[in-house]
Amino acid sequence: MLCFRISRPVSVSRFGILIWVLLSLLAVQPTAAATPNYDLIVRGGLVFDGTGSPRQIADIGVTADRIAFVGSLPATATATREIDATGKWVTPGFIDGHTHAAAGLAVADRAAARNHLAQGVTTVFINPDGGGPADLDVQQSAILSARPGVNVAPLIGHNAVRIAVLDHATRAPSPAELRKMQQFVRQAMEQGAFGFSSGPFYAPGSFSDTDEIVALAEVVATFGGFHTSHVRDESDYTIGVVAAVEEVIEVSRRAKLTGVVTHIKALGPGTWGASAEIIRRIDAARAAGLSIYADQYPYEAGSTSLAAALLPRWAQEGGQPALRQRLHDEAQLPKLRDAIAENLVRRGGAGSLQIRSYRPAPSYEGQRLDAVATALQLDAVATVIHLLRRASVDIISFSIHEDDIVAFMRQPWTMTSSDGDMPVFGSTAAHPRSYGSFARKLRRYAMEQNVVSVERAIHSMSGQPAAVFGVRDRGVLQVGAFADLAVIDPQTLRDTSTYTQPHAYAEGVAWVVVNGQIAYAEGAPTVLRAGRWLIRN
Repeated sequence: MLCFRISRPVSVSRFGILIWVLLSLLAVQPTAAATPNYDLIVRGGLVFDGTGSPRQIADIGVTADRIAFVGSLPATATATREIDATGKWVTPGFIDGHTHAAAGLAVADRAAARNHLAQGVTTVFINPDGGGPADLDVQQSAILSARPGVNVAPLIGHNAVRIAVLDHATRAPSPAELRKMQQFVRQAMEQGAFGFSSGPFYAPGSFSDTDEIVALAEVVATFGGFHTSHVRDESDYTIGVVAAVEEVIEVSRRAKLTGVVTHIKALGPGTWGASAEIIRRIDAARAAGLSIYADQYPYEAGSTSLAAALLPRWAQEGGQPALRQRLHDEAQLPKLRDAIAENLVRRGGAGSLQIRSYRPAPSYEGQRLDAVATALQLDAVATVIHLLRRASVDIISFSIHEDDIVAFMRQPWTMTSSDGDMPVFGSTAAHPRSYGSFARKLRRYAMEQNVVSVERAIHSMSGQPAAVFGVRDRGVLQVGAFADLAVIDPQTLRDTSTYTQPHAYAEGVAWVVVNGQIAYAEGAPTVLRAGRWLIRN
């Protein structure tokens, strides 16, 4: 940098000073600039910076765990490692705001998180739908001991703290019990949780009322956290999906925090088309100044347990032991059969439900419920009772209409998520969303169908969730941000997992960098596991 001190005699004109300064500048010969050197250079890629801004060809220089340069580097710039990204996209590492990956991340031989890295995902949120532990310390220790391949961001779950205080009771908490639940939430936020998840569709959260959720969300708001919810009803089981979305809005209004309708959908033929009214309600709330968002996985099928999909909540009071007793209680079975039959219709019939996992009979996995009923020579309702008497059952439910998927995806407040887990490859059935959500949205909905632009799709996977969830210095390709990024070949990018052959990794992601370390290359994780346990702020 050149500095000049000018002492001007009074008689010298301003024009003379200008000439003198210019001549002085021309006379100075600057020293040659030092050759830039980085730990990693990603050169010549088509960069999507995660903000939704137009793509541009640029180089990226990484030093340690941070992005040190974005722009045009001289050919002489050097690095310990260089990636030629010519003809490829360079994106921020994607942020999956809704995963059930916690269990897999705590197991050393699965913690590499290959199914996430293969899609360019570098950060996953855990403990959604009200789940997870009431105390995050043990979970953090287990995951860090397994050396995660991706960054892990924890939530504190409503169901977790309710069970810790009330077990599976159907009643409201007493004032003292509510204070104890609030203390669990406060402790988790002090431990660094990013926000609060609820799942009032599931027992025991289904036994709560809005006031209880608000009381806990108010604690989260004092820490600057957010509330994400598997809403009380995604269909027409109880209050209906529109009213359930309104509950999330009410919690945000009263607790004064951001609300997220997670894996937003209109589930079952009886609610198809409800996306229009849900969009109207969320737009109205946002226009009134509330911070309301949604996330979404791009599939026409969801996944849950057979019990959650078909059993009334009263049958689940007291947890699994009490449920098993009711399934064998001849006095309660007529009422239970009626409820199952009604919920089968709500879900689109036995042909709309596919067995995802059932350990007593793995041969049923991948089959539709109507086919299992035929094999057992039972009707669909009796088949459900037969299966649940022996073990828990996970299902895939084909109950979402493509028009609603597209309508929600087009909204500027909809982010991308997977709702996926970390299935054991090849062992049990899985949902393809665990392997392909991000690749599928980019290929099918952005590149092929133009539902959203590629820039907007990437923003919904990176910069937007980073901003909404408060993940600092991630989700963008900017100087000073953490070096989480993906190099993607748009020609080969695609999801390969299907409902019948789910264990198949996404293709087209060539390189993934996590905290400055190359974590994925040539279709597989590297030996480096650079993921971190992230904390709010």
